[in-house]
Amino acid sequence: MTVPTPDADGHTASPDAGALVVDRRNGKVGVVMGHVGPYVQLRPPRGGREWDVPPEDVRMPTPTEELSAKVAVANRRWGR
Repeated sequence: MTVPTPDADGHTASPDAGALVVDRRNGKVGVVMGHVGPYVQLRPPRGGREWDVPPEDVRMPTPTEELSAKVAVANRRWGR
């Protein structure tokens, strides 16, 4: 997974589509759907409405956050 890190010029690189990340502003976990203008578009792992996040406000999830998101997706598949 690509993590947003500043380059030599101080610009932040955006994560790749499909990466699981966390919006630092609100703590919500999301899947990167793409990029529009300067923003990263995230969608909840279980599906739902996308939201825009500045790349500097995106971080990698902790192991606990990642596991929780994956369990939520699996539970949705099983109708729980």
